[in-house]
Amino acid sequence: MNSEALEAGDALEAHEGSVLHPGDHTNEAVTVAATVGVVAVGAALFEVALLPGIALGVCAMLAPKYVPKVGAALTPMFRSSVRGMYKLGQKSREMMAEAKEQVHDIVAEVHAEGDVPKAAAKSTADIPRV
Repeated sequence: MNSEALEAGDALEAHEGSVLHPGDHTNEAVTVAATVGVVAVGAALFEVALLPGIALGVCAMLAPKYVPKVGAALTPMFRSSVRGMYKLGQKSREMMAEAKEQVHDIVAEVHAEGDVPKAAAKSTADIPRV
């Protein structure tokens, strides 16, 4: 066998050993993180203002892959948050109705107390003085 065939066979074996299987997401994540890190360091050396653009680009690249997973994970939390806010609104409404009723009771008591001295003053004014 010639040396080119041996090199091609070695390259094929090396390539087959690095094939990603469905469970090998960590290798892919490490590769992506390393690439992003190298690009970010390179951009920071030239111009720091480029970093937000790079971050947006990375997010745009990863969004189609991770947004459905994030949405599925956030749905139960969103539902429980809405349910909690609804219950909080109901309790707040009940508390405000109770407070309003108590204020009306106090106003009625004050109004009734204000009527008593007037009635007493009228009854003493109607009595002739001797």
